[in-house]
Amino acid sequence: MPQFAVEQYELHACTYHVTADSAAEAIHKVLNGGETMVDNSGKYIEVAEDVGLPCDEYRDIVEALQRLGDRIPESHIPSIRSVEEI
Repeated sequence: MPQFAVEQYELHACTYHVTADSAAEAIHKVLNGGETMVDNSGKYIEVAEDVGLPCDEYRDIVEALQRLGDRIPESHIPSIRSVEEI
Protein backbone atom coordinates (compact mmCIF):
# COMPACT_ATOMS: atom_id res chain seq x y z
CA MET A 1 0.00 0.00 0.00
CA PRO A 2 1.46 3.42 -0.92
CA GLN A 3 2.42 5.97 1.70
CA PHE A 4 1.76 9.72 1.39
CA ALA A 5 3.13 12.88 2.97
CA VAL A 6 0.24 15.30 3.64
CA GLU A 7 0.92 18.85 4.83
CA GLN A 8 -1.90 20.59 6.70
CA TYR A 9 -2.23 24.30 7.40
CA GLU A 10 -2.70 25.12 11.08
CA LEU A 11 -3.13 28.38 12.94
CA HIS A 12 -0.62 29.12 15.65
CA ALA A 13 -0.17 32.24 17.76
CA CYS A 14 3.23 33.56 18.78
CA THR A 15 4.20 36.48 21.00
CA TYR A 16 6.74 39.17 20.09
CA HIS A 17 8.07 41.80 22.50
CA VAL A 18 8.57 44.95 20.42
CA THR A 19 10.04 48.34 21.27
CA ALA A 20 8.12 50.97 19.28
CA ASP A 21 6.56 54.44 19.54
CA SER A 22 3.05 53.15 18.75
CA ALA A 23 0.95 50.01 18.35
CA ALA A 24 1.02 50.53 14.57
CA GLU A 25 4.81 50.72 14.54
CA ALA A 26 5.02 47.56 16.67
CA ILE A 27 2.75 45.68 14.23
CA HIS A 28 4.74 47.06 11.29
CA LYS A 29 7.96 45.70 12.77
CA VAL A 30 6.46 42.24 13.29
CA LEU A 31 4.89 42.14 9.80
CA ASN A 32 8.22 43.04 8.23
CA GLY A 33 10.29 40.47 10.13
CA GLY A 34 12.11 42.97 12.30
CA GLU A 35 11.46 41.26 15.61
CA THR A 36 12.19 37.95 17.30
CA MET A 37 9.51 35.69 18.74
CA VAL A 38 9.49 35.15 22.50
CA ASP A 39 10.85 31.64 23.18
CA ASN A 40 8.21 28.97 23.82
CA SER A 41 5.36 31.40 23.10
CA GLY A 42 3.92 29.44 20.18
CA LYS A 43 0.42 28.08 20.82
CA TYR A 44 -1.69 25.87 18.55
CA ILE A 45 -5.11 27.39 17.86
CA GLU A 46 -6.88 25.33 15.19
CA VAL A 47 -6.71 23.79 11.72
CA ALA A 48 -6.77 26.53 9.07
CA GLU A 49 -9.75 25.51 6.94
CA ASP A 50 -9.97 28.82 5.03
CA VAL A 51 -6.99 27.84 2.85
CA GLY A 52 -6.11 24.67 0.97
CA LEU A 53 -5.52 22.99 -2.37
CA PRO A 54 -7.56 24.59 -5.19
CA CYS A 55 -10.37 22.28 -6.31
CA ASP A 56 -10.01 23.16 -9.98
CA GLU A 57 -6.42 21.88 -9.98
CA TYR A 58 -7.14 18.72 -7.93
CA ARG A 59 -10.52 17.65 -9.36
CA ASP A 60 -9.65 13.92 -9.22
CA ILE A 61 -8.82 14.14 -5.50
CA VAL A 62 -11.96 16.20 -4.81
CA GLU A 63 -14.15 13.61 -6.52
CA ALA A 64 -12.46 10.76 -4.63
CA LEU A 65 -12.94 12.60 -1.31
CA GLN A 66 -16.62 13.12 -2.10
CA ARG A 67 -17.02 9.39 -2.85
CA LEU A 68 -15.46 8.74 0.59
CA GLY A 69 -18.14 10.94 2.16
CA ASP A 70 -16.20 14.17 2.71
CA ARG A 71 -17.97 17.46 2.05
CA ILE A 72 -15.61 19.64 0.03
CA PRO A 73 -16.42 23.28 -0.82
CA GLU A 74 -16.19 24.33 -4.46
CA SER A 75 -13.11 26.51 -3.92
CA HIS A 76 -10.50 24.40 -2.09
CA ILE A 77 -9.72 21.24 -0.13
CA PRO A 78 -9.79 22.72 3.39
CA SER A 79 -6.50 22.98 5.28
CA ILE A 80 -4.43 20.79 2.93
CA ARG A 81 -1.22 22.42 1.74
CA SER A 82 0.19 19.49 -0.21
CA VAL A 83 -0.04 15.74 -0.76
CA GLU A 84 2.52 13.52 -2.43
CA GLU A 85 3.31 9.85 -2.56
CA ILE A 86 6.57 8.98 -0.80
